[in-house]
Amino acid sequence: MVITVMSIALAGAQNEIYSAVSPEKVNLALRRTADKLLRLSGDSTSRIPAVEQKNASTWRVLLQQPFSYDQLPALLQESLDLYNIRTPYEVKVRRYGDETIDLGYHQVDFSDGKEVPCQSREMDETSHYIEISFLQNEAAIPSPVQAENPLMTWKSWIMILLPFGIISFWFFRRKKTKPNDTVNIAASKETEWLEFGNSRLDVAGQILDCGGTKQSLTFRETKLLKLFASNPDQLLERDFILQQVWADEGIMVGRSVDVFVSRLRKKLSTDTSLGIVAVHGVGYRMETGKAAQNVAASA
Repeated sequence: MVITVMSIALAGAQNEIYSAVSPEKVNLALRRTADKLLRLSGDSTSRIPAVEQKNASTWRVLLQQPFSYDQLPALLQESLDLYNIRTPYEVKVRRYGDETIDLGYHQVDFSDGKEVPCQSREMDETSHYIEISFLQNEAAIPSPVQAENPLMTWKSWIMILLPFGIISFWFFRRKKTKPNDTVNIAASKETEWLEFGNSRLDVAGQILDCGGTKQSLTFRETKLLKLFASNPDQLLERDFILQQVWADEGIMVGRSVDVFVSRLRKKLSTDTSLGIVAVHGVGYRMETGKAAQNVAASA
């Protein structure tokens, strides 16, 4: 378990340093790169088309004007750093129309030597897509700022060690738990019964124990019986019963009360100490101390 927690913490630390790829951030980074390339080529007015997302890991932007491929790697990396995108990537410059790859490079080419393949080579003046594909399965490459910043390392270690310390504290505290504490915890989880007459109701388990005979109740039967058992010898108006038991259905039918009361009477028939009686035109009352024949007479 500790190993699992440490793995999660390590992943969290890496995620803090190398942020996940966000479509919105990639969009902004590509648009910024396209704008910089056009401005450096003397074009400050042409419209930049919308950035397209080809699939889950690939985005591209179309430049319909000539641009300098030599300036692309540094400008793109600068834009990605600005939006804190650290996932490894590869770049393809595709010809508009047939999508032939004219130029391209891997991030490693730029990060290692600041030079990429095909730099200083001529590009034709047709429109091109600048396409970036993120490589999720490769190790992220930190930016120079992060590589030189020791605080990044300290923050990572804190995120790793803090959960480990919490787990260790919990483990040793658990070992010191007294046997009596365990007994008390187990006792607190015992079923809580609502008692009435010679019967009792397990509300959570929806079980009726009537004179030692246990019966399963439906959710609605349990709610109705709990309402009667919690208000013994009290007249409960029909509208009040409907609100308490059937309000969550949205549609309330008065006849439902009569049907469910009939069901409960049958299930409680062996308990002669109580009965659910109808008060004509008003509602129902659970009376205690009633004989079985009185319950039958009121049915």
